[in-house]
Amino acid sequence: MKKSLGAKTLIYPTPVWVVGTYDKSGKANVMTAAWAGICCSQPPCVAVSLRKATYTHGNIVERKAFTINVPSETQVRQADYFGIVSGKTKNKFAATGLTPVKSDLVDAPYVEEFPLVLECRLAHTFELGLHTQFVGEIVDIKASESVLGKDGSLEIKKVKPVIFAPESGNYYGVGKHLGKAFSIGMGLNNDDR
Repeated sequence: MKKSLGAKTLIYPTPVWVVGTYDKSGKANVMTAAWAGICCSQPPCVAVSLRKATYTHGNIVERKAFTINVPSETQVRQADYFGIVSGKTKNKFAATGLTPVKSDLVDAPYVEEFPLVLECRLAHTFELGLHTQFVGEIVDIKASESVLGKDGSLEIKKVKPVIFAPESGNYYGVGKHLGKAFSIGMGLNNDDR
């Protein structure tokens, strides 16, 4: 029997992503966001939901672009800081010693030291209540060579992304390998989907 937990923002896993933007004057800013995920395969798109009160919200509306930066476990402290202070009053890059890099493809910066970056052009905006959902079309993905396998593919065990547990407010790393997707379940049912 299952116990009702009520209607709240609770799902696992929840990503720890850092959204990069420029403000009106061209100052690079980043903020941590967890209400996010891939939302379309073709064209490749990602969605991130932000409160209007955030500095980043206004920056995305103004510049029509953003980056999604995926920190590694070793960068969880900086990622947490990016969600604690406002870019209105703090230079988050200067405070953390991380490096903003201007994207060649979209009007937004990314974090040089983070292993994975999605460069996104704003495609859609949806008002959902307290949050605005920004859908960005992914125009490129950049990965540090250190997180790529011999065949050039991204390896999750090398990226070491951070996961957020909304209920407890804790951060976690990725667990063990469980099996190959679209394969491990074969043989359970011979019927087509």
